[in-house]
Parts: sequence; C-alpha cells; structure tokens
Amino acid sequence: MTISPSAYFISRERLIAAPADRIFEVLATPALHSVIDGSDTVKGEQPNGPKRLALGARFGMDMNMGAKYKILNRVTEFEEGRRIAWRHFSHHVWRYTLEPRGEATLVTEQWDARTVPFKLVLRLTGFTRRHPENIERTLVKLEEYVTG
Repeated sequence: MTISPSAYFISRERLIAAPADRIFEVLATPALHSVIDGSDTVKGEQPNGPKRLALGARFGMDMNMGAKYKILNRVTEFEEGRRIAWRHFSHHVWRYTLEPRGEATLVTEQWDARTVPFKLVLRLTGFTRRHPENIERTLVKLEEYVTG
C-alpha cells in the first residue's frame, strides 16, 4: 500500500479574532503549549528552558502518549509576530504562520514530516490519521485562549 506524500504534510488554518502579536506570544511561550495542545499529549515545559522562544532556541516538553516521556525541540524558523517552527530529533516540523487580516489573524498550523526517515512508523502508529483533527483542536484552543 502506497501512501500519498501529502499525508506527511498536514496544514490547517483558522481566522482568529485577535492581533497577530497576541497569538504569536502564546506560540513563543513554551509554558503555554500544553494549554493549547489539541492532541492532549503535551503536558508541560521542562525546567531550565527559555521562557520565550527565538531562532535556534532549544526547549524540552513533558509528553504523554500512552507513556510519559520528554522531548527536546529546536526552533528552526522564527520571524517575530509572523512565523515560528520547531522540530525534534525525528525531523517532524511544527510550523505556525500568522497573517494579519484587519482586526483578525489567519493562523496556519502545519505538521511537516516529509523529511522523516521512518514514515512507515508514522502511518502504522496513526499519526497521519490523527493529526488533522488534533491540529484543528489546537487552533480552536488557541483561539479560546487568546480571545477568552
């Protein structure tokens, strides 16, 4: 069975009634990632990491996906107020882009695993099936946090 390369690049967007700088501040603050996580796997930030992300920053997160574990991420893209992305050892990239639209912001979240060397594992463990819905829930939670 062949799976489409697009299964390894998932992108969703949501128009959020909040300024881009307010939304970006949440994304650049590791302590808030567990608050907005739609997959319910991000449990909190690890101590001694940066309070706010910047290009090249390394930050750890406490995770739970059937078992507790820790993951170390590195910020690979950073444009203040507009774009932030990070990845961990397996090369998955989580990317957010923000486009101001009047009083609102179009937020795009992407999960890019096209360069991951073990794609079959992603498919067999259900990541490619679960991520679209998880990303949509993350965007809803992000909206609730910044507008609530």
